[in-house]
This record gives sequence, C-alpha cells and structure tokens, in this order.
Amino acid sequence: MTTRKATPQAVVVQIRRMLKAGGSVEHAEGVQWFFKEEIRSHGWYTAALRRAAVRSRREIVKQFGLPFLLKVADKLFSGRVLEEKLFAVLMLEKLTGEFGVSEFKLFESWLDRISSWADHDGLVHYLIAPLITARPKLAPCVFRWARYRDRWHRRAACVALIKGTRQRMFFHEVVRLSNLLLEDEDDRVQKGLGWLLRETAKADPERAIPYLMKIRRCAPRLVLRTACETLPAASRAQVLS
Repeated sequence: MTTRKATPQAVVVQIRRMLKAGGSVEHAEGVQWFFKEEIRSHGWYTAALRRAAVRSRREIVKQFGLPFLLKVADKLFSGRVLEEKLFAVLMLEKLTGEFGVSEFKLFESWLDRISSWADHDGLVHYLIAPLITARPKLAPCVFRWARYRDRWHRRAACVALIKGTRQRMFFHEVVRLSNLLLEDEDDRVQKGLGWLLRETAKADPERAIPYLMKIRRCAPRLVLRTACETLPAASRAQVLS
C-alpha cells in the first residue's frame, strides 16, 4: 500500500482510490434514504469498511508511526465522501488510550467539517467521548458547544457525554446541559439529548427518573420519548403522562 518515502497526502490518495473502487453502486444509491442531508457515498457496508480501516491502520503505524496516521486521518476527514470521514474515525477508534489534549483539540476542530449525523456520531462517540471520559476535566467543553449556532456542535455536546454517563459519570453535567438545551427546536439536537438522557436513565435511574419527572412538562416530546425508551413501563407511563 505504501512506501518508506510516502507522504500523508500520497497515502490519502491511495485510500481514496481504494474506497472508490471497493464500494457498491447499488448500496450507495440506498444510503441517501437514511439522511435528510444530501450525502455522497461509495456504498461501503460498515463491517467491510472497518476491516479495511484496521488493515490500513496497522500498515501505516508499522511503517510511519502514530503521528503520521493522525495526519492521514485529518486529511481524510476533510473529504466530502461519507466513507472517507468514517474511515478516518475507524482507523483511530482503538487508539484513544494513546491520545491526549492535543488530539482532543484536533478532533474538536473536525466538528466544523461535519456534513451528516453519521460522520458526526462516529467522530464524537468513538473519538471525542472516550477522551472526555478518560479526562473529565475536558467535560466543560460541552457547555461551550451547547451555545453554538450550528446543530452539530450542539448535538456533539450531548453525544460526548454518553460514554461517561454509561459509567455513572457526569450526572450533574448531564442535568446542566439538558437545562441549556431543553428549548432547542432542532430535531438532531433533540434526538442527541434524548439519547443522552436514555443512557443516563439506564445507568442511574435513581437520579435520572426524578429529573425526567421534573422536566416532563417543558421538555420536547421527542426528547422525553427517547429518554424513556428503556424505562420500566410504569416509570415510562408516569414520565410521559
């Protein structure tokens, strides 16, 4: 795939050629059905894309090292094709234990390049959220994102706390963030907030259910329905009544 004298850009060109050649035209035509936004796709299935990304990661790290891999991923996430961005995330998803604040800032900058919920959730859930969970001092960034005008930063504020809330972390941050976003009218943000509250309710129902009862008259219905999906029937009915 690569040579000792390769540059990150040369490797990116090879990966893009591979992605274009290896996809499915038929599947690419069906991908758009999942998105409101217009999506460019080569038609890869996720499992096959992950296998290809893992192979590339191993080759690149072996030949050039982790900093080189990060440069390749950075260039791929600048692309306009769905698989290019997902490939960048999948190459890095098992390496977050080796990343620190500088990598976090790099991934945060990628939020400006988001074009759909798929590349958004891949980036935030698999790269940003593990770093925040490992370094809780990074968590206050979500309150800054919650005030952005674009929907993807606001959705990122929610999704970034999901991994931590599954470990019974960040309950106070979840409440504070929810209070900031309860009046948000964007459905992508509402779904992200509902997802966060659902995972909080699963991990910490003793504190989450009283909070849901408190906000049930002012929270958007989509948020509440999503938040209650895994609650026992009696608790769900009480919150949604």
